[in-house]
Amino acid sequence: MITKLLKLIKIVYQNYFEIASCLCATLIILIALLLDNLLNLNACPLCILIRYIFGLIALISLVGFFVKKLNYVVRFLILSLSIYGIVISSKLIYLQNLSSEEIALLTPGCDMPLATQIEYFGLFEGLANVYKGGPSCALEVWRFIFNFAEWGLIFFCVYFIANLFKTMTHFK
Repeated sequence: MITKLLKLIKIVYQNYFEIASCLCATLIILIALLLDNLLNLNACPLCILIRYIFGLIALISLVGFFVKKLNYVVRFLILSLSIYGIVISSKLIYLQNLSSEEIALLTPGCDMPLATQIEYFGLFEGLANVYKGGPSCALEVWRFIFNFAEWGLIFFCVYFIANLFKTMTHFK
């Protein structure tokens, strides 16, 4: 049973890596949206930014599946987005582990929704504002073994390692 599962994983990894990457990232987004609706959660701008990063990974993986000539560009973009996702998830985990005194001292960088900040301040200034975090980002309202930021960090690390390994084996 385990050998069959390992053989299936190897076949998917070797032949359908990009489509599996796309499906996993899409599934992560759908689960997050489903949990938001079922549990009446309000995602902070950093959480929404993490979802957008997963969405970009899904979109780029889908393009990579259909356009094989862009393989190295696709892998570079996914590696870059994975690093960006690791940074954002780590910042969110850091904010969630602050003491209540430290949370009170945070600037309200996360008070406006992500789309409003980007519309008002521009793309780069809005993203920089969101990255500062704020008291609303420090709240942890959901947990299943890990919270959403910790799960995001795990999946971004998996994406990074899998894409790095796939790229390195392609050079041999």
